[in-house]
Amino acid sequence: MKVLGIVGLPASGKGVFSATAESMGIAVVVMGDVIRKEAARQGLPMNDKGLGEVAKKFRFEGGMDAIARLCIPEIERHTPGPVVIDGIRGDAEVLAFRRHFPSFFLVAIVADFAIRLSRLSERCRADDPLSAGDLIARDDRERSFGLDNALSDADVIIINDGSHEDFVTDVRAILQDILDGSL
Repeated sequence: MKVLGIVGLPASGKGVFSATAESMGIAVVVMGDVIRKEAARQGLPMNDKGLGEVAKKFRFEGGMDAIARLCIPEIERHTPGPVVIDGIRGDAEVLAFRRHFPSFFLVAIVADFAIRLSRLSERCRADDPLSAGDLIARDDRERSFGLDNALSDADVIIINDGSHEDFVTDVRAILQDILDGSL
């Protein structure tokens, strides 16, 4: 089973990567869905604060790989694959996936801070940071989960500072190379 993980800071392009994978017939498991489901169960607001509290609580109570472990059964439902895992936030999650899926492949997506902030103002999701200060705080929280270590552990890095169309073209090429076994 070919399993690809995506790691990146908010608005780096993880969602576009996932949508591109889906358009190519690849299943996608979004780690944040576990958090959103639990926040809804608890009646918490679907904003950065509410979802951040749930993410921290999962990791505090279950370990830094808790959300990854909760996603594994959903990933396995898509056997024989391939599957993209959207939203890895730390190196403990990478390790959990590498242990469970021997062919796990990690893609890091990086983008300039100003570009990410601009994308967030256009995206308008309820949990999106609204200011530069809010984005810095969100980046810091996600880095506290080991995100920088996960980024440095990537098998391939995509720089997403250009146009949407260029990024989609790059993602399609990388996904095809991974699926063909040339990466």
